[in-house]
Amino acid sequence: KTTLKIQTFLREKKSKTFTLLLSSPIHLKEIILGKFLSCMIVVGLMILFSAYSTGYLIFVGQPEIGPILTGYLGMLLIAGCYVSMGLFASSLTDNQIIAAAISFGLALFMWILGWGAHAAGSELGQLLEYLALVTHLEHFLKGLINSSDLVYYLSFIIFGLFLTHRVLESSRWR
Repeated sequence: KTTLKIQTFLREKKSKTFTLLLSSPIHLKEIILGKFLSCMIVVGLMILFSAYSTGYLIFVGQPEIGPILTGYLGMLLIAGCYVSMGLFASSLTDNQIIAAAISFGLALFMWILGWGAHAAGSELGQLLEYLALVTHLEHFLKGLINSSDLVYYLSFIIFGLFLTHRVLESSRWR
């Protein structure tokens, strides 16, 4: 029986290999990027396996392919944001439940920001709407690839990985 286990930093700490991982000759950036990419491969496979209904729809009907493909691209990008938040939460604590609560709290916060945009004033509302993750996904679902949305998602992912790097770098010296 083969199982796929993605070792987040939490599992590394639980299995007492975290110190060994930090003292390895591999750069910390490469470790973080490897864990991020392994999680994204799993997410990408999940999205790919769920696309069988879309394939059937394309086989049976004549839908526009553009919005479908950009929707999948948007889903991968927003999943990358959630994975980077999860890696950051995993680097903060040794407890799996606390890491899950932090991840869920961050994801919920980024989702709720869009709601606050409608209740806030015009300038603050525009800022909150821009910061919300879901707002940028709407363009992808309409079939539009906007460079500002791509930059937002990639910046969010890079910032989450940067925060993870900072936390792990500080724990290296403890």
